Amino acid sequence: MTGQAAAEAYEQLTFDLRDDDGVTVDENELFVHGAIFAFLEGDDLVVELPAARAADLTARGVAEVFVTDNHPTRNWVRVSDLQLWPELARESHEFTGEPAVGGES
Repeated sequence: MTGQAAAEAYEQLTFDLRDDDGVTVDENELFVHGAIFAFLEGDDLVVELPAARAADLTARGVAEVFVTDNHPTRNWVRVSDLQLWPELARESHEFTGEPAVGGES
């Protein structure tokens, strides 16, 4: 994949998500209610998913664990397959945008 293809796929993704409730778009990052849920890293989309889903995707070779400062992250994965970006970005949006459970108890 070329950088141009990834840039175009990310641009389409941001266009498709920009009107969703609570979503804001930065140059290379997507936020829901102020929390980042996806971003472009080189030619890959990095998304935050539930730990079990992230583990499943990495175990099947669909995604790679996202590593930052030489440390693997728990819920963040890198996805290079452009066709999977919309599905996984929506999953990440829903996961990250969910309100915290039990905040008032």
